[in-house]
Amino acid sequence: MRQPQSPPPAFIPPKPEASYVVDCLYEYTYVWLLNGDNFWFYPTRVEYGEVSGYRWNGVFWMFYGIDPRIIDVVACPPIPTLY
Repeated sequence: MRQPQSPPPAFIPPKPEASYVVDCLYEYTYVWLLNGDNFWFYPTRVEYGEVSGYRWNGVFWMFYGIDPRIIDVVACPPIPTLY
């Protein structure tokens, strides 16, 4: 598993209508949960019954696992570059 080396983007992407976390492996991903919670996440593994990776706590990335059934939608927008 490869932990991200920099903080997530400073913006919150628009919430999509539908999405698949598997499309966001190894990408900065914004997650909206069914309970209303939302956060930046960096998924490194998607399996039946579990998504794991790193969750941004506002200061650093920490390892985190989540049940995909409680994820509402995710967004992994293209990150603007200087070029």
